Amino acid sequence: MALTAAALWGTTGTAQTFASSQTSPYWIGALRLAIGSLFFAAMVLFGRSRPLAGELLLRAVWPWALLGGIAMAAYNLSFFAGVKATGVAVGTGVAIGSGPVWVGVLEGLVARRWPRPVWWVGTAAAVTGISLMLLSSGADARFDKAGLMFCLLAGFSYASYTLLAKHLVGLASSFVATLLIFSVAAVIAVPVAALVSPAFVASPSTWVMVIYLGVVVTGVAFLLFSHALRRVSAASCVTLSLAEPLTAFVLAIIVVGEQPGALAYGGLGLVLIGLLLVVWGETRVRQV
Repeated sequence: MALTAAALWGTTGTAQTFASSQTSPYWIGALRLAIGSLFFAAMVLFGRSRPLAGELLLRAVWPWALLGGIAMAAYNLSFFAGVKATGVAVGTGVAIGSGPVWVGVLEGLVARRWPRPVWWVGTAAAVTGISLMLLSSGADARFDKAGLMFCLLAGFSYASYTLLAKHLVGLASSFVATLLIFSVAAVIAVPVAALVSPAFVASPSTWVMVIYLGVVVTGVAFLLFSHALRRVSAASCVTLSLAEPLTAFVLAIIVVGEQPGALAYGGLGLVLIGLLLVVWGETRVRQV
């Protein structure tokens, strides 16, 4: 489920090629959160998930949902700001690559549960592979200090969201947990997009793309990710999400027609080795 979620996230870049060039990425990020929250609301209303009941349960759940929503909103906004300032290769590499490191450190400091050595080896291999794939793309790279800080904040926010969501799915169903988190994130992100971007004007193809991002890339993918958090450690889930740029890499070759060099394929091999190591380490834990 975690790998499938990452594969769906990896279609974001290809989907955004269908958007109008005048459409602000901040609006795309905010609207995908809003549409995703509507998707989760439909799952709660018409699915088999039981809504929250009881004042004590509400008091237990809402603080975590609020923090998770803030983390998700911060991830969306800081990622777009960081990539805009530093370029696609550096921004994406720092934001996505720092996520597993952040979650490993946070899990150790907060939960006093450090990931196993095989996780660190697999994560290091996967992050190195992602860096090679991005740097070989020839995209513009600008080492802007503020931009790099935004990218590190994006990685930290994503790691924080994962840990908060893992705790929340222990208190409520995955449907309710994702609904609460993404509703909070949308309430934060939409006004921010309105403040920092021009008015949202989109073509029909842009609306189709935004709806796809909201329902499939956000709704279905994060629902799968939340279910995975019930069974897999947060650290492993975040490392497995590195399959996102892996999917983007394959789609860039098949759909966009890009022709990456040997360095990119070497990075691809490292990512696959890293992910296999993390999966192997996770299955060993279950067998024990």
